[in-house]
Amino acid sequence: MLGNFKYCNPTKLYFGDESLNYLSDELKNYGKNIVLIYGGGSIKKNGIYDEVINILKKNNKNITEISGVMPNPTVEKLYEGIEIARSANADLLLAVGGGSVIDYAKAVAVSIYCNEDPWDKYFIKFDEPDCKIVPVGCVLTMVGTGSEMNAGSVITNPKQKLKIGHVFQSEEVMPRFAILNPIYTLTLPEYQMVAGIYDIFSHICEQYFSGEDDNTSDYISEGLMRSLIHSSLIAKKNPNDYEARSNIMWTATWALNTLIAKGKSTDWMVHMLGQAVGAITNATHGMTLSAVSLPYYRYIMKYGLNKFVRFAKNVWNIDDTNKSKEEVATEGLNAMEAWMNELGLIMNISKLGATKEMIEDLVNATIILEGGYKLLNKEEIKEIFIKSL
Repeated sequence: MLGNFKYCNPTKLYFGDESLNYLSDELKNYGKNIVLIYGGGSIKKNGIYDEVINILKKNNKNITEISGVMPNPTVEKLYEGIEIARSANADLLLAVGGGSVIDYAKAVAVSIYCNEDPWDKYFIKFDEPDCKIVPVGCVLTMVGTGSEMNAGSVITNPKQKLKIGHVFQSEEVMPRFAILNPIYTLTLPEYQMVAGIYDIFSHICEQYFSGEDDNTSDYISEGLMRSLIHSSLIAKKNPNDYEARSNIMWTATWALNTLIAKGKSTDWMVHMLGQAVGAITNATHGMTLSAVSLPYYRYIMKYGLNKFVRFAKNVWNIDDTNKSKEEVATEGLNAMEAWMNELGLIMNISKLGATKEMIEDLVNATIILEGGYKLLNKEEIKEIFIKSL
């Protein structure tokens, strides 16, 4: 492995169908004022809300709520949450939901005591917090983002047509604890389930498709991808298969808790392309990634050919006998496409509401990152978006 790095992940995980029982143990570590953060109300329909409220009341906590956090949390919603949490003198932000809710909670956490505009400070300038950070805990109900065990937060500014993620460097931004009960994910609509599955897969690919050295992180990534592919097909046929859904949940956490990024430069251009689509169309995150992935990977394949060959052989079991590297790599991406189609993923941005007239806005909304096998320019990004239509 190349490079020098440190690894520390302070998030405590509770996993399994009885994991919510540990919430009371965690609540003892915080003051009385709990701000409960959740989305559109599904947790009230499936009973999770009542379970959490009962535990909070048994622990004599003062409960303030921030509800209605949307799938792509907006900066306006962030400002609203800051005021609510500040007025409540929050001791803990308890996020109950999926990645968007947890991302949002982290953004609120670093902004409550911030004296500057948090959008400008954290999502435009990418500054780090220099103020008190309110702790975050979470109860995960939808898998995909890995937000339950990392310091990332993604916020959308509709007026500026920007969707930007900031991976904070401070370990204090990471959730202090995360409760992962696979049963809570079983009520998700199939569309959301498969979108989350692809988000997980994309997270792994973003880290895997970088570097040329023999890196332990790549072996771990290949194992995670194989597990996810296997479990995803089972879950597609039977969404209530606990074993498959629990494996998907666990894979999602390890896909983006920084472990497999160690020793890697990492890419993240699929996410930059996808987030641009999300900023313009407000489409589901995982589907924006699936719609741009293959045009991107087919474009950069020749620049990272050896890794794409390895991907084909080790993840998709492509036989390389009497084949060129280009043929093997292409077969690997074709196998990936077949799997994506079997899951029912969206494969074109036009199906998410994007049009030819939006291409320039999409290009302008795309942040260009180094780290992958090809540093793109705006003309190349435009070409990829056109092929994604």
